[in-house]
Amino acid sequence: MNIRHYVESDLDAVLSSWEIATRLAHPFMTDAFIARERLNVAEVYMPNTDTWVIEVEGSVAGFIALMGNEVGALFLQPKYHGRGAGKALMDKAQELHGDLEVEVFKQNSIGRKFYSQYGFEYLEEKLHEPTGQQVLRLKFTANEKARDGE
Repeated sequence: MNIRHYVESDLDAVLSSWEIATRLAHPFMTDAFIARERLNVAEVYMPNTDTWVIEVEGSVAGFIALMGNEVGALFLQPKYHGRGAGKALMDKAQELHGDLEVEVFKQNSIGRKFYSQYGFEYLEEKLHEPTGQQVLRLKFTANEKARDGE
C-alpha cells in the first residue's frame, strides 16, 4: 500500500471509490442526491481539500480528504474494507494533524464501526438537512506519544 497526494488524474478513481462506498454505506441516499454530490465532490470538495489517495498494486483503492483536522471524506473501494487501508489513511491524517474530527451518518454502520475501532468518541448528534438523516460528530484525541512524534 502506498499513500500519496491526490493529483487531478486520480479524479475518476476517487469518484468511483466515493460513489460505490457511498451507496453501500448510505442506502437511504437517493440517486438524485448522489448525482448532485458526485458533482460537488469533483468541483467543490476536491479542489478545496488536502486529499491523499491510497494505492494498492498500482491502483487507487480509496482516499481521505482533509480540511485542517476535519476528515471531510474517507472512502474505499469495498473490496479493501477491513484490510488496513482505511487505518493507513487515518494514520496519515493523524500524523499531519494530531487530534481529528469527523461527521458520520448515524445509519452508516460501516463508518461508525471503523471510527469507533480507531478510537473516535461521540461529541454530538445533529440533523443533516439535505438528507433528513441524523449525523454524529466524533472526535479523536491523539495521545501524547503520537503528538511528540515518537
